[in-house]
Amino acid sequence: MKKRTGTRQPEGFTLVELMVVVVILGLLATLVAKNVIPFIFRSSVTAAKMDIKNISEAVDLYRTNNHGKLPESLEELVEPDENGETYLKDMTQVPKDPWGNEYQLEENPERKGGYIIRSFGPDGEPETDDDITNLNLHDSPEQGR
Repeated sequence: MKKRTGTRQPEGFTLVELMVVVVILGLLATLVAKNVIPFIFRSSVTAAKMDIKNISEAVDLYRTNNHGKLPESLEELVEPDENGETYLKDMTQVPKDPWGNEYQLEENPERKGGYIIRSFGPDGEPETDDDITNLNLHDSPEQGR
């Protein structure tokens, strides 16, 4: 039989051990955030560009079917036509951009009959450097920052 001694082993962790773990977790979180946040930004910009491309194609189809006339608003693209088809396929409403703002349809004053589909970008403010339009779809995501 094993004899018990009067000393008891301490249970749990010391404060120093806990502080070391907290510091390590903080460093790991910093590294992950530093490497993940740019990808999140780029994926949002890419999603906005894809939406704008799809909306532009729908506007072009609308113009073809309506003798060159632009829709009054983007909502017309999701309203069924006489055949029950919508211009934005499989959608019941116009999507919002990744930052929760509505896409804008504007006439392009520089080109007769031209138009601009615009997302105000992450800041949600019009006419700023981070705006994404069908005119700048091929710019890199960093240019929108």
